[in-house]
Amino acid sequence: MSAFQPTIFVNLPVASLDKALRFYEALGMVQNQIFSSADTACMALSPAISLMLMEPSRFQTFLPASKTPVTGKESQEGVFCITVEKREDVDRVLKKCEEAGGKLDPTTLPEMPGGYGRSVEDVDGHLWEVAWMGGMGEQCS
Repeated sequence: MSAFQPTIFVNLPVASLDKALRFYEALGMVQNQIFSSADTACMALSPAISLMLMEPSRFQTFLPASKTPVTGKESQEGVFCITVEKREDVDRVLKKCEEAGGKLDPTTLPEMPGGYGRSVEDVDGHLWEVAWMGGMGEQCS
């Protein structure tokens, strides 16, 4: 029997699943049909990390009645970052994201000695960073 490995699911509200799917596929994620439905798309980044993209009415069912979803268009609750294997992959991934409706470089990232990163805003206004850590990311595990 193998040791338990925790999995993280980040839930995000999206205005259009179709547009969001294009963007997140460009970001390198793959749709997991097992956890997807008509109003939700599960997008896997790795076996342990997935996004649950939900239409607003579905997302609301996960919130207390007193709360409303925060969308990236109105305000920002978080900034998400994924790492890539090679420096040149940062620009390659961002080009694909732009082709899928993303807005490139909405923010200028701080200097990252030994690394390289850029930002992209998805079609719903959620901010993402794509970073090459130059080996520094290995220090996090």
